[in-house]
Amino acid sequence: MLQPPDNSQKNSQFASTPTYTPVKTAGAPMEQATIGRSLFIKGEISGAESLYIDGRVEGTINIPENRVTIGRNGNVKADVNAREVVIMGKVHGNVICSDRLDIRSDGAVTGDVVTQRISVEDGAILKGSVQVQAGTEQKKQPKAVEAPKPHVEEAPKAAAAAAGASA
Repeated sequence: MLQPPDNSQKNSQFASTPTYTPVKTAGAPMEQATIGRSLFIKGEISGAESLYIDGRVEGTINIPENRVTIGRNGNVKADVNAREVVIMGKVHGNVICSDRLDIRSDGAVTGDVVTQRISVEDGAILKGSVQVQAGTEQKKQPKAVEAPKPHVEEAPKAAAAAAGASA
């Protein structure tokens, strides 16, 4: 009679352990910072990891390489610059996304939006201008880097052509 209770306790321990383990493995690869619902931050937020906001933020948010998610309880009065923005709460400010903006059914944005892709679910609120760009920012940066090289090469060609024309 002692063995079945021990086995059932071991089974319950094993059953609870796998339930807890996947939560850890799911959270570790994401590397996401969280601003909880009781927190209020005023100022500039910048970083190199994804950010989840469920509290209040005033100022600027600059996470250019990752995702910013405003949770259902999130209230943001800031300009947001990120690769990807998901809004389930309220945002008052301009939003600039290098990849995509996703406004969920409970989300509300008051401000101008610049993005490559946008998704607005039924019930979401969007007040402001929307500018959808087809990757122009990413294309401009490499051209600016490459542009000086041809100018350096063209200057000797232009001087040689001018010398040949005057002769």
